[in-house]
Amino acid sequence: MTYTQLARGPRRVGISIYVRKGPQSLWENGIFQNCLFLAMLFERMPGVELVFLVAGGGDGNLDDARRFLVDSPVPVIDMASAAQQLDLMVEMSAQLDREWIVRFREKGGRVVSMRVGNDYVIDIERMMFNLDPGLLITGSPYDAVWTLPEYAYNCAQYFRSTFRAPVTIVPHLWSPILLDRAAVTLAGPGFGYRCGRRRWRVGIFEPNMCMVKTSFVPMMCCETAHRMHRDRLEAVRVFNTAHLTTRVGWPEFTRALDIVRHGLASFEGRYPFYQVAAAHVDAIVCHQWENAQNYLYYEALYGGYPLIHNSAMVGACGYRYHDFDMTEGGQMLLQAFDIHDQQLDAYRQRARDFLRTLDPEREANIRAYNDAVAALYS
Repeated sequence: MTYTQLARGPRRVGISIYVRKGPQSLWENGIFQNCLFLAMLFERMPGVELVFLVAGGGDGNLDDARRFLVDSPVPVIDMASAAQQLDLMVEMSAQLDREWIVRFREKGGRVVSMRVGNDYVIDIERMMFNLDPGLLITGSPYDAVWTLPEYAYNCAQYFRSTFRAPVTIVPHLWSPILLDRAAVTLAGPGFGYRCGRRRWRVGIFEPNMCMVKTSFVPMMCCETAHRMHRDRLEAVRVFNTAHLTTRVGWPEFTRALDIVRHGLASFEGRYPFYQVAAAHVDAIVCHQWENAQNYLYYEALYGGYPLIHNSAMVGACGYRYHDFDMTEGGQMLLQAFDIHDQQLDAYRQRARDFLRTLDPEREANIRAYNDAVAALYS
């Protein structure tokens, strides 16, 4: 590294991760993977000697955690051990108990809350519609809040006010290491785009758990493309929507679409992207609202799949439409169909160049987090 080790700083760092009893998968959400990527980065940070994942939040024990986190690059410990061993705790997947934080800081520890979801929107929705809470405002005395560039616009001030702590924007991290390990278990042709199909099978993977990432705009993009060219799409598989099919308004909305009337659309449950894409998907259509950095995008780009998206935070990758412009989204889908196979090598190269900027072991990323840690001890 070209920067110096902190004169005063953490030697032992922990990252909280939610663990429950029973089956649990890294592919349930991006936060679990983000915990592992952050651990990889901390292992490369000057002065840090030990890094741990800290099981908390749920009803699982250490045995549950170790089964769940078999691919973790670092050991897993419980909250009691963390209180004794750590210098710095990063709250990430599991929210920490207020009294634990107070006692830990009284012993000289530092606590950072790492916010990797659009908590502003999530909290508003859950309060307004009487849903189970997401982020709990407990009055815990955090030393700092770290969050991602995608949340600088609508969450940073919210975090600064509710946490009463300074907010630092840190890089989003991603590595193909987990995807590569999972993909080797696949039967058949495996993960990755394959040229030459006469009609495309489109996958839509938005979680439909919050307004920031839903399937409605991607479905309308596919609808636009299908109305313009009836011979381009073979199927539109809309994942994470099985729970919506009985909701008020959904049948009326879907019956108005030609992709439904003509038998192209199906509404599916939730599956890991790499499993579905390998056998059933040729292109991915996405939409986000103030949530522009997503592991789905990175995984699709890594596999060479045409990614039709509205994110300004993936460089020149994929086929971008703007905001909520469903017409442009449909046109981008058709453009991708026309040129993707011919330009696949260049597409893959742009993706590789961009994905390298997310590497947890990249010096610029380590430097950014190192600076954020240094601010805790200044």
